[in-house]
Amino acid sequence: MSAIERVYDQARAGKLFAGPIIPGFQAAAARMPVVSPIDNTEIGSMVAGTAADVDAAVAAARASFESGEWSGMAPAERKRILLDWVALIQEHTEEIAALDCVDAGKPITECLNTDMPATLETFAWYAEAIDKCFGRISPTGNDTLGLIIKEPIGVVGAVLPWNFPALMFAWKVAPALAAGNSVVVKPAELTSLSAYRLTQLAHQAGVPEGALTLVTGTGEDTGEPLGRHMDVDMVSFTGSTEVGRYFLKYSAESNLKEIVLECGGKSPQVVFEDADLDAAVDQMLAAAYWNMGENCSCGGRLIVQASIKDAVLERLKRGLAKWKVGLPTDPATQIGPMVEEAHFDKVRQFLEDAPAAGANLAHGGRIHAELGSGWYVEPTIFENVTPGMRLFQEEVFGPILAITTFETEDEAVALANDTQYGLAASLYTLDVRRAQRVSRRIRAGTVSVNGFSEGDITAPFGGYKLSGFGGRDKGLEAFDQYTQTKVIWYMNA
Repeated sequence: MSAIERVYDQARAGKLFAGPIIPGFQAAAARMPVVSPIDNTEIGSMVAGTAADVDAAVAAARASFESGEWSGMAPAERKRILLDWVALIQEHTEEIAALDCVDAGKPITECLNTDMPATLETFAWYAEAIDKCFGRISPTGNDTLGLIIKEPIGVVGAVLPWNFPALMFAWKVAPALAAGNSVVVKPAELTSLSAYRLTQLAHQAGVPEGALTLVTGTGEDTGEPLGRHMDVDMVSFTGSTEVGRYFLKYSAESNLKEIVLECGGKSPQVVFEDADLDAAVDQMLAAAYWNMGENCSCGGRLIVQASIKDAVLERLKRGLAKWKVGLPTDPATQIGPMVEEAHFDKVRQFLEDAPAAGANLAHGGRIHAELGSGWYVEPTIFENVTPGMRLFQEEVFGPILAITTFETEDEAVALANDTQYGLAASLYTLDVRRAQRVSRRIRAGTVSVNGFSEGDITAPFGGYKLSGFGGRDKGLEAFDQYTQTKVIWYMNA
């Protein structure tokens, strides 16, 4: 029996589990059901953590940090342990992919071929970065010596989203641990299974138990206590802008801990009339519908030059004929369910509101009530969407694409920037000078040209405006954000 089949069998039997991993602490006994969005059945249970669990996790993290068992370890030794962790994750790739499939409703092929390779790459890249980041010496006279060094910030709270459970665990935990911090992970209550397994594997590889702890439960019961905790030095959060505001409030009302936010998006795809449409269509579809549109950088606004709108729409329709909506356990599926009923209802509301506001349904719009939970929305396209509509301004987090036309370059840029978010954007043109002009004028953290991309692990990822601030995920910028700068100044050296 394969690892995937084993997980599926456990899910059918309701035996999957996630709970706090805190050394020497008896976690809360109360449990809450883990429900799969595939068919709305209970596949296991999760410990409903409390503020006491958070206190215990933070205490263990602080003790570990102050002892130096991880923070004071030689960089080469931390690197060795993290690479051992990578090897264990590699051995359990199918299992972790299957956990995310049943827990989040993500297509298993996407989990195996995209999420897990990126997760492994993230851990390996930061492991290798550990002994390749250097301090500096300030330019002084011969009688002084100024050392500029980077130190781990201390105890870091990592609050994860539900849309890419294993990968977002890696984006937060890998650089924070690599920098020498102790980390308390709070996964999304909807998707805690893979975080639980990854934490177990970390300890098996040799990461001290206190250096990486896990708390499970609701945002109110565990997320807020973590955000308000007086002994947490930093919280890194990915999720909605609404919840991101809460973490700023928690910091202001506690110890002014550092806050890093990666929040929502309403990313534009700008298509000029000189674009290579045949080459671009698959990229445009991926931007709009990858991960069922449950993606902060989702290119949900297609801003296309009016002269080619019909040609673009026709290619999109032909391309979508290949996208299968179905059970995510089927390797052929590309569109699975929305993650929960409440989120499904939100996406369905956009389907109902857009025509009432004057948008034209150009493709899709069907809800597949016959599949499992019934929370399956097929890829949908609305045209004639104007800036005053909700569909143009608000994040859907579902498989709905809004088409708006423009005539001039200035109008295209104005439409692209007509949003409160600024996480990502894509533009399509064969004119390299136009590409440079427009990419500089779009207010977004990542702008991809002639393709949809967030960049690879070497490229920092984060946003402008309401999409967040305080740092970046990925790249050496992420490594740096989990450190603080110290100057040691020698007089009469």
